[in-house]
Amino acid sequence: MSESAPNPAPSSSVAGPVAWGDPARRAAFEHWLAAIAPRHGLDAATLAPASADASFRRYLRVAGARGSHIVMDAPPPQEDTRPFVRVAGLLAGAGLHAPRVLEADAERGFLLLDDLGSEPYLAALQAAQAAGDTARADRLMRDALAALVTLQRGVPASALPPFDEALLRRELELFPTWCVAREHGIDWGDAERQAWQRVCDALVASALAQPVVAVHADWMPRNLMVCGAPGSPGNPGVLDFQDAVAGPVTYDIASLLRDAFISWPEEQQIDWAVRWWQAARKAGVPVAEDFGECWRALEWMGLQRHLKVLGIFCRLKHRDGKAGYAADLPRFFGYATQVALRYRPLAPLLTLLEPMSERTVAAGYTF
Repeated sequence: MSESAPNPAPSSSVAGPVAWGDPARRAAFEHWLAAIAPRHGLDAATLAPASADASFRRYLRVAGARGSHIVMDAPPPQEDTRPFVRVAGLLAGAGLHAPRVLEADAERGFLLLDDLGSEPYLAALQAAQAAGDTARADRLMRDALAALVTLQRGVPASALPPFDEALLRRELELFPTWCVAREHGIDWGDAERQAWQRVCDALVASALAQPVVAVHADWMPRNLMVCGAPGSPGNPGVLDFQDAVAGPVTYDIASLLRDAFISWPEEQQIDWAVRWWQAARKAGVPVAEDFGECWRALEWMGLQRHLKVLGIFCRLKHRDGKAGYAADLPRFFGYATQVALRYRPLAPLLTLLEPMSERTVAAGYTF
């Protein structure tokens, strides 16, 4: 699963510094760019950083004869551009607004892409939230819900690798390895490990029981771009889709509603979830006939993801020197505690979370 997302930031037309730690990598890039530049009218002097993400990928913006383009720099062997190219074609075939791959050098890890602009959904939603503009936030989110249904209806799950039990369990193990042991220095005993195993078994069983559809795997505001006014064709633009899988139908909607970087009141989450569920049913996406059942599956799927992300954010801090992600750990402890409080099979998680989340959890069950 992807650990973060390309998040193109606004940049001027004046070239900024592009750092190259490896002279050989720089030479390979310059050779590649010189070869493709005439076909697209690229001006190498305008190269400037567009964004970086939590992986080894980074993104550069460059001016071309018909507007700006994005260059993906994805150094092998750490990164493989071929899944990005393949999934970009699947998304375009489904009618989604994904960047076209204009040039690709899989061997050296360089892509030239359409530029979907400089306004990520996250920034637009945060601005709307800060201004109290609930109408704009709602319009943007409804576009994201409609695009998600298009993905689930139009991209064949059979064309994607399976999100199977082994992957689910590998993701969950990131939590005890990096968040529990490395971040908090906690050494679980037998009782804690057994409680953790019961929770994992319940979450994995719930995920595997769901209908299988195409899953973006990081359908969240950082990976969506504002492309025109809300409601206009082509909004949103879709990024960071190279880790798409065939998996549980609630995975992407859980990612959108319970995001790493922005939170919504639960009544708003439920409103958007109902709208997605209704549109999905109408489109023939295999969702549960009862919304209550669907919401429960969404909450459990979200918990699996949040435990994974708690581990990933701690790994980014300790292994990769990217400590900024740890600032959002409290949001995920809040999500996880909220869900574990509601469902009796998940109650063993509460005692595991409490020493790390620095809150006293009173057991209570609403479902």
